[in-house]
Amino acid sequence: MITKTQLISTLDQLPENLTVEEVIEHIIFVGKMQKGLADSEAGKLNTKEQAKAKLSKWLK
Repeated sequence: MITKTQLISTLDQLPENLTVEEVIEHIIFVGKMQKGLADSEAGKLNTKEQAKAKLSKWLK
């Protein structure tokens, strides 16, 4: 989860001329990156083989 402080910092780093949709997309991206990093630190990772097995139904 992104904190208020992190949100403000993220917004301060963005260019001035963004649409609301672009800001929302960026905030969602930052939140997903934080979740991925937290999962990685917690050892919640998949090997390449596990990922291929999970995605095989879509990669045909």
